Amino acid sequence: SSLAMTTEGVPLGLAAIKFWTRKKFVGRHALNKPNPTRVPIESKESIRWLENIRQSTTLFEDPDRCVHIGDRESDIYELFCEAQKLGTHFVVRACVDRMAGDGHHTIADEMSDIRVKGLHRVETRDKKGKVREAVLELKYRRIQVLPPWGKYKRYSPLSLTIIHAQERDTPDGCEGIDWKLITDFQISSKAEAIEKLSWYALRWKIEVFHNILKTGCKAEESKLRTAERLVNLIATFCIMSWRVFWMTMINRSAADAPPKIALTQLEIDILDRLVKDKDSPNVKRKTLTHYLTKIARLGGYLARANDPPPGNMVMWRGLARLTDIEIGFAMAAE
Repeated sequence: SSLAMTTEGVPLGLAAIKFWTRKKFVGRHALNKPNPTRVPIESKESIRWLENIRQSTTLFEDPDRCVHIGDRESDIYELFCEAQKLGTHFVVRACVDRMAGDGHHTIADEMSDIRVKGLHRVETRDKKGKVREAVLELKYRRIQVLPPWGKYKRYSPLSLTIIHAQERDTPDGCEGIDWKLITDFQISSKAEAIEKLSWYALRWKIEVFHNILKTGCKAEESKLRTAERLVNLIATFCIMSWRVFWMTMINRSAADAPPKIALTQLEIDILDRLVKDKDSPNVKRKTLTHYLTKIARLGGYLARANDPPPGNMVMWRGLARLTDIEIGFAMAAE
């Protein structure tokens, strides 16, 4: 799935989606396969990354405004070339230590000679959920990156920027932050490097989307007889999962928006009758947040003064209950 996001973290919808499955399952004997760097991308499963970037870029009229974010699985040289061909941008977490410069050293060798160009403080959580502050050392440099050995004739070297953010003095028992990002953007200042780090941090939103798809919609528990039916069901679930995610995040970024950007008049009327106002029942202007909080309360959200904004799961449960009530109301009205 390719999820379109704003820089504030609001999901706009799915920009691309690819349904695929292996023709057969392979085991340890598959390890004796040819060098993967010599296999054409068209013959590999990773071609789906290129298909999604093409589909996403076609959907948007201005490719230059798009930045494609990916984890280490999308660290594919062909993807970098495809993005350049399409006139779009990318920020990808590096997995491969590629050859660089004149071909006698790697990216890591070149980055090891760079001095730290600044520090950046971020809040993170340990495995127990406890918040701590991490101090990151920032390095960045524009480097000529070379294609894999077996594909020199097909692809040309690319001028790309490497950003290395490594945590200083990691506390005992904590996993330190160590991000190596690769991007086509020129970076000339610490602020620009931090901006790209913040963009990459939004990558986790796709995991949240998949969590809603699996935990809320329970897509993995579907047992249909044909692949076509399963595809239709999951496609519908994807729209539902996006809508839950969107309503959760729009509640945080556009709290004063009118409720009708997300709800029908019938849903608003039902919520007014069903969920009583906790604090000020005589408020004349009821915002989107006012009604989304009511939906969350249907899903078990307590809405106490110091509670954080409602999350995806209570929104999911609240919307599911509201939908059932709305169906019952419509049937009774007939």
